Amino acid sequence: MDARFTDEQDEIRRALRELLHKRCGTEDVRAAVDRAEGHDPALWTALGEQLGLPGLALPERYGGAGCSVTEVALAAEELGRALAPSPFLATAVLAAPLLLALGTEAQRAALLPGIADGGRTAALAVPGTRLGAALALTDAQSGDWAGGGRSGGVQARHGDDGWRLYGEADQVLDGHSAGLLLVPAHAGGYARSRVLLFLVAGDAAGVVRTRRTALDTTRGQARIQLRHVPAELLGADQDTDIRPALAALGDSVAAVLAGEAVGAAGRALERTVEYVKQREQFGRAIGSFQAVKHRLADVYVAVRAARSAAYYAAWATAHGEQVGGLALAQALEALRVAAGEGIQLHGGIGFTWEHEAHLYFKRAAGDELLFGPAHRLRGHAAASAGLFERGAVAM
Repeated sequence: MDARFTDEQDEIRRALRELLHKRCGTEDVRAAVDRAEGHDPALWTALGEQLGLPGLALPERYGGAGCSVTEVALAAEELGRALAPSPFLATAVLAAPLLLALGTEAQRAALLPGIADGGRTAALAVPGTRLGAALALTDAQSGDWAGGGRSGGVQARHGDDGWRLYGEADQVLDGHSAGLLLVPAHAGGYARSRVLLFLVAGDAAGVVRTRRTALDTTRGQARIQLRHVPAELLGADQDTDIRPALAALGDSVAAVLAGEAVGAAGRALERTVEYVKQREQFGRAIGSFQAVKHRLADVYVAVRAARSAAYYAAWATAHGEQVGGLALAQALEALRVAAGEGIQLHGGIGFTWEHEAHLYFKRAAGDELLFGPAHRLRGHAAASAGLFERGAVAM
């Protein structure tokens, strides 16, 4: 492994940080999350047209840049620093790779160029808080995450007029504004129940989308109800098992999320250090007190360790090694610690709604609810590696 960044990688980080510094300050973030879309469409357009961010990992033949997970994770780190509300995670990290892996050539050619230039957004409509299980990050994969078969989740029926979907998916990332929905649904009846992936237009007849109030306001969520909605099967084979594609996607998603989390953790630490250098108590800056130095030193070590793990996971995922879940667990813990200490060391102002410290803490808590928590990420990784099997541990 070469730990140095390439010139291209450095340029991606520099250009993205520069754009976000100009257009995604704290007040911009607050204004964006209050919009109906949950993000600033003008910023998303700029990210697509100027930087090609949505298509960073898509092949060039579909309008993308052909980069690896490493570049996507580095871009996510910059988005995490700014807590930028955008459809990047839902569209480019969750939905686009599934279209690329499972779609027919006609489906890829029709959908991916629009995603690459930022003109089309997409969302993966996994029901409830089961996204971690669907991506094989917190549990062994089974069909239960899609609703349990006979009832719950989304059901698919095939008739003379094609596929129709009926059911509900809750807490769907950016589901309220996505132009395209990727919906896992049970098909085949109880005896041959299997989970297939379907394409549904966001404005299709029978789709009811309601934006939810989320703990982390920078990640928009929605409840999606499907009432006899026409849908298109993703891929050409009704017997395709989508679980391997979701499991492969899960590790890259975890690596990208780890990068995003360490970006947020690093920025939370930077803001806290800036504050303790300025705030005076008993005639001196509070940052000069040994107790404060020790607390920040612990945070610094946690963030640096998590960043190293995130960078390795991004590199390893691009080379076929699956360590994303472990890196994500470490990154989420580092973000929670950095945000929590930031709130404490800011004193009274750190607990106010007007200050941005709570936004970082909510990002950590929200991501653990969606993709974790950290102990389950580690537990599943350990179980997958067989660490707790009899005779697996050397004495």
